[in-house]
Amino acid sequence: MQDTVELVVGAEPWELTFPAAKRIELERAPVVPPTGTAAELVRAALEKPHNFEALRRALTPDDRVCVVVDPRLPHFVPMLCEVLAHIGSAGVNLSAVTVLSPPGATDVWMDELPDDFTDVTAETHDPANEKKHAYLATTKGGRRVYLNRSLVEADFTVALTGRRYDPARHIGGAEVALYPELSNEETRAAHAGPFTREIQWSGREESEEVAWLLGTPFFVQVIEGSGDTVQEVVAGLVDSSAEGKRRQDARWKLTAPERADVVIAALSGARERITFLDIARAAANAARVAKPGGRVAVLTDAAPDLGDAMHWLRDLDEPKAPAQRLAKEKPADWAECRYWCAAAHKAGVFFASGYPDEVVEELFATPIHSRSEVQRLLDGAERVIVIPDAHKARAALALSVYGSQEKE
Repeated sequence: MQDTVELVVGAEPWELTFPAAKRIELERAPVVPPTGTAAELVRAALEKPHNFEALRRALTPDDRVCVVVDPRLPHFVPMLCEVLAHIGSAGVNLSAVTVLSPPGATDVWMDELPDDFTDVTAETHDPANEKKHAYLATTKGGRRVYLNRSLVEADFTVALTGRRYDPARHIGGAEVALYPELSNEETRAAHAGPFTREIQWSGREESEEVAWLLGTPFFVQVIEGSGDTVQEVVAGLVDSSAEGKRRQDARWKLTAPERADVVIAALSGARERITFLDIARAAANAARVAKPGGRVAVLTDAAPDLGDAMHWLRDLDEPKAPAQRLAKEKPADWAECRYWCAAAHKAGVFFASGYPDEVVEELFATPIHSRSEVQRLLDGAERVIVIPDAHKARAALALSVYGSQEKE
């Protein structure tokens, strides 16, 4: 019996066929279709947050509100409009609302806002501009916390954030969108680079502590579905982060009962939303459930800009992350470099992308140009794992394989 799998690469379906006996089925919770559009899900979450009342009941007409956002989210503008409309329903004048984006983000979304919301102020955080920072407090550990001035001086904070698996960079939950993301260069540098589990834990505690020091920030956590869809939205105070993680795991946590010699990792969705961290994350997920020396095929139509660390990698003779240089210089893309090197060191990487062949080869991968080339990999495989939207998932081996789950 043949299995036909239709993956989506970018926006294009790739149909692959192989004997059903070859396929290793990933264990996961049943996938429930979204119950509404992205805007409808945000509206419902704002009206019925987790362990809290409707957001408007926490606001007063005189409040200055800072809305921290992640413009990379799918359907970002419709979701933001729902947040702004809800704030306005509390009598807050939208001229008293600042929409704050993380460093490096653009504000092109402002052109898409309906006329009803053009009074809001858009700001992109600049960690190097000390005049735009303000002292918040000193943590129990003795760190003086400086955050974006608009955030510190606001009477109320709302954070419209996405939940993504990336413990190497985002060491906390939803509250990391506030700290260290919106802190100064010194603090961001202190949180950059590879972490031990002890540092991860202390970093998570510090992020939570800073969130509470801000008062009672309200989080709107977006859990993505396949492609450019939104699966669900969880809203509430800091304690809602755990509920967001639970629902994220229900949608995206995958378990493999055994390793495969070929793992297919596809990335779907608009190419402009794909970063190299997404690509490296997909590769690392695939390599985690591949046999040592097996083959991993990473499929995307994107070609996002490469950061400093990935350019360093192109000059090396083997896929080994330059650990000392990463630790010393702490480039913004150190996590991408680490994930990609781990995958390329463990398995042979085949890579369909928008990059020229020479760039792919310098990244220690074999270029793929068509579905037929992926099909040949499957034809020669004994056991196969297929991971759709591998950049959003967390794939791991079952307990029985090692006696304990592999850690990130």
